[in-house]
Amino acid sequence: MQLGPSELILNADGSIYHLNLLPEDIADTIITVGDPDRVADVSQYFDSIKLRKGKREFLTHTGILNGKRISVISTGIGTDNIDIVLNELDALVNVDFEKRSVKSHKTRLDIVRIGTSGAIQSDIETDSFLISEFAMGFDGLLHTYQSDKIQHKAISEAFVKHTNWSSDKSIPYVVKYDENLAEQFLSNRIRFGATATNIGFYGPQGRKLRLELADDSLNNKITSFKYDSLKITNLEMETSGIYGLSKLLGHRAVSMNCILANRVTGEFSKNPQKAVDSLIQYTLQKLTIF
Repeated sequence: MQLGPSELILNADGSIYHLNLLPEDIADTIITVGDPDRVADVSQYFDSIKLRKGKREFLTHTGILNGKRISVISTGIGTDNIDIVLNELDALVNVDFEKRSVKSHKTRLDIVRIGTSGAIQSDIETDSFLISEFAMGFDGLLHTYQSDKIQHKAISEAFVKHTNWSSDKSIPYVVKYDENLAEQFLSNRIRFGATATNIGFYGPQGRKLRLELADDSLNNKITSFKYDSLKITNLEMETSGIYGLSKLLGHRAVSMNCILANRVTGEFSKNPQKAVDSLIQYTLQKLTIF
Protein backbone atom coordinates (compact mmCIF):
# COMPACT_ATOMS: atom_id res chain seq x y z
CA MET A 1 0.00 0.00 0.00
CA GLN A 2 1.32 3.41 -0.96
CA LEU A 3 1.36 6.11 1.73
CA GLY A 4 -0.38 9.27 0.57
CA PRO A 5 1.13 12.77 0.68
CA SER A 6 -0.92 13.72 3.74
CA GLU A 7 0.18 10.58 5.64
CA LEU A 8 3.92 10.48 4.87
CA ILE A 9 4.81 14.17 4.68
CA LEU A 10 8.21 14.98 3.19
CA ASN A 11 10.05 18.26 2.76
CA ALA A 12 11.29 19.50 -0.61
CA ASP A 13 14.70 17.89 -0.02
CA GLY A 14 13.09 14.53 0.72
CA SER A 15 13.54 14.73 4.49
CA ILE A 16 10.85 13.74 6.98
CA TYR A 17 8.54 16.66 7.77
CA HIS A 18 9.16 17.69 11.39
CA LEU A 19 12.59 16.25 12.14
CA ASN A 20 14.06 17.48 8.83
CA LEU A 21 16.13 14.30 8.58
CA LEU A 22 17.03 11.90 5.78
CA PRO A 23 17.28 8.14 6.42
CA GLU A 24 21.08 8.23 6.30
CA ASP A 25 21.20 10.97 8.97
CA ILE A 26 20.45 8.76 11.97
CA ALA A 27 22.14 5.89 13.76
CA ASP A 28 20.39 2.76 15.01
CA THR A 29 21.14 3.93 18.56
CA ILE A 30 19.20 7.06 19.49
CA ILE A 31 19.46 9.16 22.64
CA THR A 32 16.49 11.43 23.25
CA VAL A 33 16.58 14.54 25.43
CA GLY A 34 13.79 17.03 26.03
CA ASP A 35 15.82 20.25 25.89
CA PRO A 36 17.44 21.19 22.55
CA ASP A 37 20.35 22.71 24.50
CA ARG A 38 21.05 19.30 26.01
CA VAL A 39 21.85 17.81 22.59
CA ALA A 40 25.25 19.54 22.62
CA ASP A 41 25.71 18.53 26.26
CA VAL A 42 25.61 14.93 25.02
CA SER A 43 27.44 15.24 21.71
CA GLN A 44 30.35 17.13 23.28
CA TYR A 45 31.57 13.72 24.43
CA PHE A 46 31.48 12.19 20.92
CA ASP A 47 34.85 11.56 19.30
CA SER A 48 33.45 13.24 16.19
CA ILE A 49 30.16 14.80 15.09
CA LYS A 50 29.20 13.92 11.52
CA LEU A 51 25.84 15.70 11.28
CA ARG A 52 24.03 18.64 12.85
CA LYS A 53 20.46 19.37 11.78
CA GLY A 54 17.54 21.13 13.39
CA LYS A 55 13.99 22.31 12.85
CA ARG A 56 11.65 23.77 15.47
CA GLU A 57 12.47 22.12 18.81
CA PHE A 58 13.91 19.04 17.07
CA LEU A 59 17.71 19.25 17.01
CA THR A 60 19.79 16.24 15.95
CA HIS A 61 23.51 15.48 16.22
CA THR A 62 24.90 12.20 14.86
CA GLY A 63 28.45 11.18 15.64
CA ILE A 64 30.90 8.50 16.69
CA LEU A 65 31.95 7.50 20.21
CA ASN A 66 34.41 4.65 20.78
CA GLY A 67 33.63 3.36 17.29
CA LYS A 68 29.85 3.35 17.82
CA ARG A 69 27.53 5.55 15.75
CA ILE A 70 25.01 7.39 17.94
CA SER A 71 22.36 10.03 17.29
CA VAL A 72 21.05 12.39 19.94
CA ILE A 73 17.79 14.22 19.27
CA SER A 74 15.75 16.71 21.27
CA THR A 75 12.05 15.95 21.54
CA GLY A 76 10.78 19.00 23.35
CA ILE A 77 8.38 18.44 26.24
CA GLY A 78 5.40 16.10 26.30
CA THR A 79 4.07 12.93 24.69
CA ASP A 80 2.47 14.90 21.85
CA ASN A 81 6.02 15.63 20.69
CA ILE A 82 7.02 12.03 21.37
CA ASP A 83 4.28 10.92 18.96
CA ILE A 84 5.98 12.99 16.24
CA VAL A 85 9.54 11.94 17.05
CA LEU A 86 8.94 8.19 17.43
CA ASN A 87 6.78 7.89 14.32
CA GLU A 88 9.21 9.89 12.21
CA LEU A 89 12.27 8.03 13.51
CA ASP A 90 10.57 4.76 12.65
CA ALA A 91 9.67 6.06 9.21
CA LEU A 92 13.31 6.96 8.58
CA VAL A 93 14.36 3.33 8.95
CA ASN A 94 11.24 1.37 8.02
CA VAL A 95 9.58 3.31 5.20
CA ASP A 96 10.88 3.58 1.64
CA PHE A 97 10.52 7.30 0.91
CA GLU A 98 10.83 6.88 -2.88
CA LYS A 99 8.21 4.15 -3.14
CA ARG A 100 6.19 5.65 -0.24
CA SER A 101 5.66 2.19 1.20
CA VAL A 102 6.55 0.25 4.35
CA LYS A 103 9.65 -1.91 3.96
CA SER A 104 9.27 -5.69 4.26
CA HIS A 105 12.44 -5.94 6.36
CA LYS A 106 12.23 -3.90 9.57
CA THR A 107 15.11 -2.17 11.35
CA ARG A 108 15.07 -2.06 15.14
CA LEU A 109 16.21 1.08 16.93
CA ASP A 110 17.59 1.31 20.46
CA ILE A 111 16.11 4.43 22.07
CA VAL A 112 17.52 5.77 25.33
CA ARG A 113 15.91 8.74 27.04
CA ILE A 114 18.17 10.87 29.24
CA GLY A 115 15.90 13.14 31.24
CA THR A 116 15.23 14.92 34.50
CA SER A 117 12.52 13.95 36.93
CA GLY A 118 10.98 14.61 40.33
CA ALA A 119 10.70 11.84 42.93
CA ILE A 120 7.49 11.29 44.89
CA GLN A 121 8.87 8.79 47.41
CA SER A 122 10.74 10.29 50.37
CA ASP A 123 13.61 7.75 50.25
CA ILE A 124 14.74 8.70 46.73
CA GLU A 125 17.68 11.08 46.92
CA THR A 126 18.21 14.06 44.64
CA ASP A 127 20.99 13.62 42.06
CA SER A 128 20.36 9.85 42.01
CA PHE A 129 19.77 7.83 38.82
CA LEU A 130 16.60 5.83 38.17
CA ILE A 131 15.57 3.52 35.34
CA SER A 132 11.85 3.46 34.61
CA GLU A 133 10.90 -0.22 34.75
CA PHE A 134 7.28 0.74 34.16
CA ALA A 135 5.74 3.94 32.83
CA MET A 136 2.18 4.99 33.61
CA GLY A 137 0.82 7.48 31.09
CA PHE A 138 -1.81 10.01 32.10
CA ASP A 139 -1.75 11.51 28.61
CA GLY A 140 -4.01 9.21 26.60
CA LEU A 141 -1.61 8.93 23.64
CA LEU A 142 -1.51 5.15 23.53
CA HIS A 143 -5.30 4.89 23.44
CA THR A 144 -5.23 6.36 19.90
CA TYR A 145 -3.41 3.21 18.71
CA GLN A 146 -4.26 -0.49 18.92
CA SER A 147 -2.24 -1.08 22.05
CA ASP A 148 -4.12 -3.41 24.41
CA LYS A 149 -1.56 -6.18 23.88
CA ILE A 150 1.31 -4.14 25.39
CA GLN A 151 -0.57 -2.58 28.31
CA HIS A 152 -0.47 -3.88 31.89
CA LYS A 153 -4.13 -3.26 32.59
CA ALA A 154 -4.28 -4.83 36.05
CA ILE A 155 -1.92 -2.13 37.34
CA SER A 156 -3.85 0.73 35.73
CA GLU A 157 -7.18 -0.64 36.97
CA ALA A 158 -5.85 -0.84 40.53
CA PHE A 159 -4.51 2.71 40.22
CA VAL A 160 -7.83 4.09 38.96
CA LYS A 161 -9.61 2.49 41.92
CA HIS A 162 -7.03 3.67 44.48
CA THR A 163 -7.05 7.30 43.30
CA ASN A 164 -10.75 7.51 42.49
CA TRP A 165 -9.57 8.67 39.07
CA SER A 166 -11.92 11.16 37.46
CA SER A 167 -13.90 9.88 34.47
CA ASP A 168 -13.25 13.27 32.84
CA LYS A 169 -9.59 12.26 32.37
CA SER A 170 -7.98 9.74 30.04
CA ILE A 171 -7.63 6.30 31.60
CA PRO A 172 -4.00 5.76 32.66
CA TYR A 173 -2.07 3.13 30.71
CA VAL A 174 0.98 1.17 31.85
CA VAL A 175 3.87 -0.04 29.66
CA LYS A 176 7.11 -1.81 30.59
CA TYR A 177 10.65 -1.02 29.51
CA ASP A 178 12.77 -3.29 27.32
CA GLU A 179 14.51 -5.59 29.80
CA ASN A 180 17.31 -6.61 27.46
CA LEU A 181 18.31 -3.05 26.64
CA ALA A 182 18.06 -2.00 30.28
CA GLU A 183 20.58 -4.66 31.33
CA GLN A 184 23.25 -2.64 29.57
CA PHE A 185 22.83 0.24 32.04
CA LEU A 186 22.71 -1.59 35.36
CA SER A 187 25.11 -0.94 38.23
CA ASN A 188 24.94 -0.14 41.93
CA ARG A 189 24.29 3.51 40.97
CA ILE A 190 20.94 2.65 39.41
CA ARG A 191 17.61 2.01 41.11
CA PHE A 192 14.45 0.81 39.41
CA GLY A 193 11.21 2.74 39.48
CA ALA A 194 7.73 3.13 38.07
CA THR A 195 7.41 6.50 36.39
CA ALA A 196 4.23 8.53 35.98
CA THR A 197 4.16 10.52 32.75
CA ASN A 198 2.10 13.70 33.19
CA ILE A 199 0.36 15.88 30.61
CA GLY A 200 1.72 19.11 32.09
CA PHE A 201 4.19 20.59 34.58
CA TYR A 202 1.96 22.61 36.89
CA GLY A 203 -1.56 21.41 37.69
CA PRO A 204 -1.04 17.88 36.31
CA GLN A 205 1.91 17.48 38.68
CA GLY A 206 0.14 19.04 41.65
CA ARG A 207 1.78 22.48 41.47
CA LYS A 208 -0.26 25.55 42.30
CA LEU A 209 0.54 29.13 41.34
CA ARG A 210 -2.78 30.96 40.85
CA LEU A 211 -5.12 28.17 39.74
CA GLU A 212 -6.90 25.80 42.09
CA LEU A 213 -6.48 22.07 41.45
CA ALA A 214 -9.38 19.75 40.69
CA ASP A 215 -7.89 17.21 43.13
CA ASP A 216 -5.57 18.69 45.75
CA SER A 217 -4.70 15.26 47.11
CA LEU A 218 -3.80 13.54 43.83
CA ASN A 219 -0.03 13.52 44.42
CA ASN A 220 -0.57 11.95 47.84
CA LYS A 221 -2.76 9.29 46.24
CA ILE A 222 -0.09 8.60 43.62
CA THR A 223 2.60 8.35 46.31
CA SER A 224 0.56 5.94 48.42
CA PHE A 225 -0.43 3.67 45.52
CA LYS A 226 0.98 0.15 45.68
CA TYR A 227 0.44 -2.82 43.39
CA ASP A 228 2.15 -5.89 44.85
CA SER A 229 5.62 -4.44 45.47
CA LEU A 230 5.34 -1.74 42.78
CA LYS A 231 5.15 1.92 43.79
CA ILE A 232 5.18 4.99 41.58
CA THR A 233 8.54 6.61 42.18
CA ASN A 234 8.80 9.72 40.01
CA LEU A 235 7.04 12.14 37.68
CA GLU A 236 8.07 13.37 34.22
CA MET A 237 6.47 14.01 30.82
CA GLU A 238 7.74 11.68 28.05
CA THR A 239 8.53 8.12 29.13
CA SER A 240 5.13 6.46 28.67
CA GLY A 241 4.95 7.66 25.06
CA ILE A 242 8.49 6.47 24.33
CA TYR A 243 7.85 3.04 25.83
CA GLY A 244 4.43 2.60 24.25
CA LEU A 245 5.29 3.62 20.70
CA SER A 246 8.65 1.81 20.80
CA LYS A 247 6.97 -1.45 21.72
CA LEU A 248 4.26 -1.05 19.09
CA LEU A 249 6.83 -0.25 16.40
CA GLY A 250 9.25 -3.03 17.36
CA HIS A 251 12.01 -0.90 18.90
CA ARG A 252 13.75 -1.17 22.28
CA ALA A 253 13.52 1.68 24.78
CA VAL A 254 14.74 2.58 28.23
CA SER A 255 14.35 5.82 30.21
CA MET A 256 17.25 7.07 32.35
CA ASN A 257 16.08 9.63 34.92
CA CYS A 258 18.21 12.08 36.87
CA ILE A 259 16.26 12.90 40.04
CA LEU A 260 16.57 16.66 40.50
CA ALA A 261 13.74 17.16 43.00
CA ASN A 262 11.92 15.28 45.72
CA ARG A 263 8.34 16.48 45.86
CA VAL A 264 7.73 14.85 49.25
CA THR A 265 10.70 16.33 51.13
CA GLY A 266 10.78 19.57 49.12
CA GLU A 267 14.45 19.15 48.21
CA PHE A 268 16.00 20.27 44.93
CA SER A 269 19.43 19.46 43.53
CA LYS A 270 22.12 21.91 44.61
CA ASN A 271 23.90 21.49 41.26
CA PRO A 272 21.44 20.19 38.66
CA GLN A 273 23.75 20.74 35.68
CA LYS A 274 26.46 18.61 37.28
CA ALA A 275 23.95 15.88 38.13
CA VAL A 276 22.59 15.71 34.58
CA ASP A 277 26.10 15.74 33.10
CA SER A 278 27.01 12.83 35.35
CA LEU A 279 24.04 10.84 33.99
CA ILE A 280 24.99 11.73 30.42
CA GLN A 281 28.54 10.45 30.92
CA TYR A 282 27.31 7.33 32.71
CA THR A 283 24.85 6.52 29.90
CA LEU A 284 27.39 7.07 27.13
CA GLN A 285 29.94 4.91 28.89
CA LYS A 286 27.43 2.06 29.23
CA LEU A 287 26.27 2.47 25.61
CA THR A 288 29.75 2.03 24.21
CA ILE A 289 30.92 -1.00 26.17
CA PHE A 290 31.42 -3.83 23.70
